[in-house]
Amino acid sequence: MPQRLHILVVEDNLALRSSLAETLQALGHRADFAADGRSGLQLALAEPPDVLVLDLNLPGMDGLNVCRHLRERADRHIPVLMLTARDSLEDKLDGFAAGADDYLVKPFAGKELIARCLALSQRHRVGAAHELRIGSLAIDRRRNEARRDGVLLELQQTPYRILLALAEAWPRTLTRSELVQRLWGDEAPLSDPLRTHLYLLRQTLDKPFDRPLLKTVHGVGFKLDSNA
Repeated sequence: MPQRLHILVVEDNLALRSSLAETLQALGHRADFAADGRSGLQLALAEPPDVLVLDLNLPGMDGLNVCRHLRERADRHIPVLMLTARDSLEDKLDGFAAGADDYLVKPFAGKELIARCLALSQRHRVGAAHELRIGSLAIDRRRNEARRDGVLLELQQTPYRILLALAEAWPRTLTRSELVQRLWGDEAPLSDPLRTHLYLLRQTLDKPFDRPLLKTVHGVGFKLDSNA
């Protein structure tokens, strides 16, 4: 199955936003939109996307300042694809200096934007460690294995993907809707899709141990406890 991305597009041109929405959603990607810099920055910090597509000329706060604030305040690296009608080398260097990862000059083909987003979503993982460690939990992303206190956890595919999503988001709490979107995209089962898989995850991750690692944050979602 092709990789599905959560892409946040910050662009003040309504026609371009509509065109990108149609292109992204037709390919199965989740697309969120903002029409000004401040709103885009708030959305990116509140629910970090896989890729941020950021116009340079925006009302309220331009793309360069959005990118700078994002790099200062985000708790992870969010790949940024900068959009602009400016094609001079100086403009591109300004974008990279502000923290942009790639640069796309308008007008552009939708297929090229998608290809660049997919490449960026993989590129930012190159330097990431294969192993994630949170308290007593260790996840080897290369082998798709999880251990707690050195004990291999026999997890089915979906409970493992839930655990991995929570670990990659740590210390942030993931909402129920974020988990559903991460696992099933727009094709989630009609019944409660998380209940059974969370139960199975807890049976393997927490039941054999003294303290629960998976925490329910009431009214918000789920997170991992680094002290367990």
